[in-house]
Amino acid sequence: MFEALGAHPWAYPMLEVAHILGIALLLGNLILLELRVFGWGAALPVAPLARLSLTLVGAGFALAAASGLLMFSTQAGELLVNRVFTAKMLLLLLAACNAAWFHARGSLQRLDVTARALMAASTVIWLLVLTCGRWIGYM
Repeated sequence: MFEALGAHPWAYPMLEVAHILGIALLLGNLILLELRVFGWGAALPVAPLARLSLTLVGAGFALAAASGLLMFSTQAGELLVNRVFTAKMLLLLLAACNAAWFHARGSLQRLDVTARALMAASTVIWLLVLTCGRWIGYM
């Protein structure tokens, strides 16, 4: 089945489209929340914005992860030895740890210096994930 995904003229490009859509949902909504944590749009209540934003972030991540796993399945052997792919996976793990720390400490309720630092780290990590994702095909 996975070989068919790589061989079909439309399947893999559509997986890429789904992956990009997932990334857009994830990052677009994460950046919206990050801007609020940094004080932009202070008139917007944090809790309802976070509920909406994080729901869409979760949906985007689920779509990106599902499509990414399917794309991975078509060339697992090549990707497992690709250092940029390994870096991307480690950065995704780091992003998850950063998000867990952010939420475990109640950063959305505090909006303090640590919350801003964790959000800044999140932005940098996700930009690095994007960069690695683009470089995978060239390494």
